[in-house]
Amino acid sequence: MRITKRTNIAVRLLMYCAAHPDRLVTKAEIAEVCNISENHLAQVINQLSQLNYLSTQRGRNGGMSLARPASQIRIGAVFRHVEGALPIAECFADADNTCPLTDACRLRLALQDAAEVFYASLDEVSLDALVCDNDPLLKLLQPVACIR
Repeated sequence: MRITKRTNIAVRLLMYCAAHPDRLVTKAEIAEVCNISENHLAQVINQLSQLNYLSTQRGRNGGMSLARPASQIRIGAVFRHVEGALPIAECFADADNTCPLTDACRLRLALQDAAEVFYASLDEVSLDALVCDNDPLLKLLQPVACIR
């Protein structure tokens, strides 16, 4: 199973916010530290704020922060919300399914069960568990210093 770029960006963004719980973080700093294009990041910020994972504040002193404690954010839920109903295989798609085996194939059920186990495993992981006491990660997620 391969996660989408959007989900990868969402988790990096949430980890960055969790690493800086005492302040608003900016799109520009996240883009630089996490190696993400600002355009892609803006789309994910919008989605995560609509899903109530992020609180955003516009303006000169604006930025974003987690909308709830990191301990209450489950990675499985983030994956489900951001990935949506993306089909694992062609036979899961409502449209564009050209597989002639769909009605008799047992692989579809096995893949569906595997996906449920995958998400259930991620439901056990909180955002806090990814960040808390993870000094190597916290060091990587420090804002890049401005050179003047």
